[in-house]
Amino acid sequence: FALSGIIGTALGPMSPGTAYVLLHHYMGEVDGSVGAWGYARGGMGAVTRALAASFRASGGTIRTGAEVDHVLVRNAKAKGVVLAGGEEIYGKLVISNADVKRTFLKLIEEKELPDIFLRRVRNFKIRGSSGKVNIALDSLPEFRALPKDSPVYRADMHFTDSIERMERAYDDWKAGRWSADPFLDMMIPTTLDPTMAPPGKHFMSCFVQYAPPKIDGRDWTDADRDGFAESVISQIAAYSPGFRDRIVHMEVRTPREIEAEVGLTEGNIFQGELTFDQLLFNR
Repeated sequence: FALSGIIGTALGPMSPGTAYVLLHHYMGEVDGSVGAWGYARGGMGAVTRALAASFRASGGTIRTGAEVDHVLVRNAKAKGVVLAGGEEIYGKLVISNADVKRTFLKLIEEKELPDIFLRRVRNFKIRGSSGKVNIALDSLPEFRALPKDSPVYRADMHFTDSIERMERAYDDWKAGRWSADPFLDMMIPTTLDPTMAPPGKHFMSCFVQYAPPKIDGRDWTDADRDGFAESVISQIAAYSPGFRDRIVHMEVRTPREIEAEVGLTEGNIFQGELTFDQLLFNR
């Protein structure tokens, strides 16, 4: 259970409070099965397409490529937004799905917010700790410990063998490095949904702990990204003979790339640490 207590979190398995992160991952349900996880047929893009279709069916309009520069505030109320090109859009409600730092420190002028509130926002912990490696495969990989028809291929696989090993991976993050021996949360969605890849091919998604937003205080380099990806491939190849030969393409995402692409500060998937001082009424 320690595995699910560190996912997306800048804490190690021996850190106090990670038991809640475990609970966070198991409090949901799928089709009445408590603690279960499910796949979205067609991938996560299918989820956003369904949301967009529902919104449009209700009369909504979606504009992409319309970056918001700042929120218009009048008499302590949000009245609309100003786009990067200068266009002003007004509405009855202004709703932000960006995290608290991005919303209140980048989209709203400081003069519009109380000092005590700004201090709380600045002190709110949002630390990137995770990366992603998406891998296109020529064929389904084989694992020494699994029969070819094992149902585990359709499940969520965790690569580690001890809490101590995960803690050492966290030590690398604390030192400002990606984990040389990372914890991997890996799945192969195409074992359940073959529409996500050409016939006979497969897609592997690897969620990786740990990866810092900066390497020793500096930005990631191409060499860093390659080293990070190699740590993931080496981990899998140790259990799966011939894995490297099956790789067709890889997509590597560090915390900074996740932030740049989808707006999650430092690539934190929860938009803030899931620690007791930042939960529920403290959120």
